[in-house]
Amino acid sequence: MQENDRKLQQTEGGIEETSENTKGQLEEATQAESKVSEETVSETEESQKPEKEGISESKSEKNDSEEHIDEIDESNAEDAEDAENEKRHTIPMLDYHSMTMENLVGELQRLVKNEKVQAINKHVSAIKYEFDQKFQEFLDEKKEEFISKGGNEIDFRYNSVAKRQFNEVYSDFREKRDQYYKQLDQSLKANLQKRLDIIEELKGLIDIEEDINTTYNNFKDLQNRWKNAGPIPRTNYNDVWRTYHHHMEIFYDFLHLNRELRDLDFKHNLEEKQKLVERAEALAEEPDLNKAFRELQTLHKIWKEDIGPVAKEHREEIWEKFSTATKAMHQRRQEHFQELEKVYEKNLEKKQKIIANIAKIAENVADNHRGIQQQIKEVEALRDSFFKAGRVPQKVNEETWSYFKETVRKFNRTKNAFYKNQKKEQQQNLEKKKELLELAVSLKDSDDWTEVTPQMKRIQRDWKKIGHVPRKYSDKIWKEFKDACNHYFDRLHAEKNEAHKEEFENFKKKSECLDRLKEFQLSGDKTKDIEAVKAFLAEWKKYGRIPYNKKHINSKFNKIVDALFKKLGVGKQQSELLKYGNKVQELAKTEDNYAIGNERVFVKRKIDEVKSEIRQLENNLQFFSDDSEDNPLVKEVVNKLDKQKEALQTWKEKMKKLNILEHKLNRESEEEETDSNEEE
Repeated sequence: MQENDRKLQQTEGGIEETSENTKGQLEEATQAESKVSEETVSETEESQKPEKEGISESKSEKNDSEEHIDEIDESNAEDAEDAENEKRHTIPMLDYHSMTMENLVGELQRLVKNEKVQAINKHVSAIKYEFDQKFQEFLDEKKEEFISKGGNEIDFRYNSVAKRQFNEVYSDFREKRDQYYKQLDQSLKANLQKRLDIIEELKGLIDIEEDINTTYNNFKDLQNRWKNAGPIPRTNYNDVWRTYHHHMEIFYDFLHLNRELRDLDFKHNLEEKQKLVERAEALAEEPDLNKAFRELQTLHKIWKEDIGPVAKEHREEIWEKFSTATKAMHQRRQEHFQELEKVYEKNLEKKQKIIANIAKIAENVADNHRGIQQQIKEVEALRDSFFKAGRVPQKVNEETWSYFKETVRKFNRTKNAFYKNQKKEQQQNLEKKKELLELAVSLKDSDDWTEVTPQMKRIQRDWKKIGHVPRKYSDKIWKEFKDACNHYFDRLHAEKNEAHKEEFENFKKKSECLDRLKEFQLSGDKTKDIEAVKAFLAEWKKYGRIPYNKKHINSKFNKIVDALFKKLGVGKQQSELLKYGNKVQELAKTEDNYAIGNERVFVKRKIDEVKSEIRQLENNLQFFSDDSEDNPLVKEVVNKLDKQKEALQTWKEKMKKLNILEHKLNRESEEEETDSNEEE
């Protein structure tokens, strides 16, 4: 009884976390892993099969074939091969479906290193199944990407660190497993033979003519030897036990010659089985269903292996109670799995929505790099959600997984096609940029600033308009282009800095001239004073260009000059012409026909602008033809018109001065040409 309690205590905390869904996925792999069970059905089994003849099929034995009993028998038969095998129930079956390939490799390494090889068969099979699925999906993506870049499918090769590590660990597991099962095979066969021999000895007890007490003691010895005979192949477990139990009952019937011994054993066995029934019935209150099932397994194992038969009148009743408690547990498990199926159905709905969202993205893949990169992030997030959504019903598992893979693959194909086309476009962009680079390099040392500077700026603008180039050329060609542009503009800025020095010098001189003008006092001699002011104008014009941000000094100078002319009684128009006269004199000194021509164009444009303004103002006056001249609006228009007419006259006078200058220069040129011809 103490031994039975010990076995029950060992089941405390045992957890069977493999769901029906996962069990279905691993069925094929598990069958492959359990080859030892098939191998042990050898010559020994064929030549020494337990005798089944004469085994009566009572109601209790018929119940053994029922589903709720079979469930227990199958699990106990599996554990019968090796006591260590029970440890598999305490190793958590994690959600391998949601793990990455790298995490699956890590979990496999942990299991192979720390756990008994026979206890992790299902765990390893589940990990391998998920890893193979994920790696194949990953490999298909890489292959499509390789082909999309112009590669040939037969040339595709991919070295995966995760795959290499997985193969190494899995190979280590198989080596340990094969070595373990090779040793176990020999042990199982030997133990099977021991049990078959014990059955033969048990059968022979009733034929031995000896003292009944001696025979009973021999029977007890056989029972102890049976308990310690060790594990046997799972395929033989239930048949061997039934044969053993059958001959035990025959032996107890034989003990009718000594009812005292038999009844004592029957009583003890009945008490022990009643305790097992109580424990089995109490499991109905155990909240942890997996723990309750593991304990029920142990109770069945004790019932079969450790406790002998009871009196015939109690056999059916006690078994019916035990079977009923087992059936209740079986019903709880079935209801539990039905609830799981509901959860799996909800998970299926989640996954179908996720797949639909991926399909929507796959149908509307962006046509630009930024958009596709954003969609890649969205698809990756949806993939993670898919793996974390949980299991789906086994009947649609493969279909759902295939639909998911194909939808993701469709997005990847479209994405890869975009980047394949973009690669061609980038190659074209590279050729365009090479042309601009060659042009920039050819112009970088030019001194024709007026002509080349606009060209270099245009080249830079055109460069910006061209899209991306292949990444491996991007930095190199940009550096070469930037260096060519910087070389030219550094030279241009150096040239301008020299010019700026002269402009600052002119500004300094103009500042001194302005200071002297501020100190100038009229003498009262109008002619003399006008000449003095004109001298200031001539000096001012002589100093040339000043920095752009210093041009306010011109306005100060002109205000003082205008004020002096006003004091001298010189009108605004005359003042403008006097100032312009100085400019004409400067142009005459330079004898620069290009500069004179530019000035003529400028003055002519101003004349046309003023004429246009006058016509507009005269048209505006027509709207006020019937109004009084005292109307403020009419007065305003009339004043503007008078000012524009005065300005027109001023610009015409300026044009006249330019014409006189040009005529004079042409005449001097002709005279010089005539003198030259006479000398010849």
